[in-house]
Amino acid sequence: MAGWKKENIFALESECMSKSKKTSNKTGTRVKEKPVILITNDDGVNAPGIRNLVEAVKDLGKIVVVAPDKPQSGMGHAITIGSPLRLHAVHVFEGIETYQCTGTPVDCVKLAVDKVLHRKPDLCLSGINHGANHSINVIYSGTMSAAVEAAIESIPSVGFSLLDFSIEANFNGAKKYARIIVEKLLKSKQDKHMILNVNIPAVAEEEIKGIRICRQAYAKYEEDFIERLDPHGRKYFWLTGEFVNFDKGKDTDVWALAHNYVSVVPVQFDMTNYVLKSKFEKLW
Repeated sequence: MAGWKKENIFALESECMSKSKKTSNKTGTRVKEKPVILITNDDGVNAPGIRNLVEAVKDLGKIVVVAPDKPQSGMGHAITIGSPLRLHAVHVFEGIETYQCTGTPVDCVKLAVDKVLHRKPDLCLSGINHGANHSINVIYSGTMSAAVEAAIESIPSVGFSLLDFSIEANFNGAKKYARIIVEKLLKSKQDKHMILNVNIPAVAEEEIKGIRICRQAYAKYEEDFIERLDPHGRKYFWLTGEFVNFDKGKDTDVWALAHNYVSVVPVQFDMTNYVLKSKFEKLW
């Protein structure tokens, strides 16, 4: 790319390589370096959502963006193992080191740590996703899988999603609360495996009532496959479905979003069912 040396493609400037080190300014005063914040997504490096996330937090740390070169929604925790990955520096955000990757959101996190930063960032942010990632969506979400991958790599992470699929969605409220949450997290050291799933309702900024810490609702899609024929008479299927909430609790992410709150659900990659584990240990 114009303005980039070849050796910069897989490395950042040396000041990004040390984690929150203390340095001296011209007066000899000890100052703390800005935290390194990795930003990724699943809608692609040119999506409005990631641009708004970068704008919301760009002065809170040393921002590095590594994101897919095309939309990767619904990829879940997929990784690329059967074909080569390509990583290129691109000029998308003014003054922000940015790379696009041919792989999945999880690939982006892996490559960012191993080939771009050569270290673990202090925080990983994924999003802002176009569309909901509440309840069961967290399982399928490329946005959240990037955040989960970061936590697996011992990097505290947050996935942000706005309940609006439109390319022209209003991100003002999402930007405001993304910044509030990131500022809060940077004030103290977080657990290295922390993952927050943050969803923002698609309402005007002034209509958002605040933040609620929630549990994941039991809700899912009642799916259907529409059967059609292509121009050659061959059968194909198109996935569709209706979202159904089976959980009437007022402490869930679905309830919070329906009542114009930002939902924050702490999630984890340990999928052990500890209640059943204890039960079967006694029975078996």
